[in-house]
Amino acid sequence: MDATRIIAVRHGETDWNVDARIQGQLDIQLNDTGRWQARRVGWALASEPIAAVYSSDLNRAHETARAITDSTGITVTPHPGLRERRFGMFEGKTFDEIHTTWPEHAQNWRKRIPEWEPPEGGESLLQLRERVHRTVHDLAAQHRGEQIVVVAHGGVLDTLYRIATGQEVNSPRTWQLPNGAINRLLWTPEGFTLVGWSDTQHLEHAAYDENTSF
Repeated sequence: MDATRIIAVRHGETDWNVDARIQGQLDIQLNDTGRWQARRVGWALASEPIAAVYSSDLNRAHETARAITDSTGITVTPHPGLRERRFGMFEGKTFDEIHTTWPEHAQNWRKRIPEWEPPEGGESLLQLRERVHRTVHDLAAQHRGEQIVVVAHGGVLDTLYRIATGQEVNSPRTWQLPNGAINRLLWTPEGFTLVGWSDTQHLEHAAYDENTSF
């Protein structure tokens, strides 16, 4: 078979998620709720046939992935291509601080202008899409006929959803990206297909879902 089944998981909750503070590629730890969510994801996937587990090398994703490998016995393979979007000078700031301090940049961000890059080393939506597509395509191509797990971030998961459903990077988001949710896609050499999204049945209460995907 040419197809690869992909289980895509957003990392567990962090205190910065709760505070609506931009993490980007800063290395923030899971909080207690996030660790609980990670364990529940591991429990939910314990009986799944999994050939490999790939994760962003940022701690909040890597720790979530380790909870999955604790249940499956597979070693986590970190990959920097699965990191969150780079947000430049926005990183470490809350949404309110960004709107107050840089209203023009905040407007460009909210409008999802495809070519706009957050100042001081940020990544545009088009750059993010190209990185995510290339990374997940390359990983999936190594496991044809198998199933893999990819543990990443809200921006990465949002991009995968758009790729699989044929939506532009600046289309309004109408789908959820809860921490610890299980999402399923199918890869073939022709592209990605959405199979299931935002499954949180393994969580005993609603996971935290930001109004934005970062």
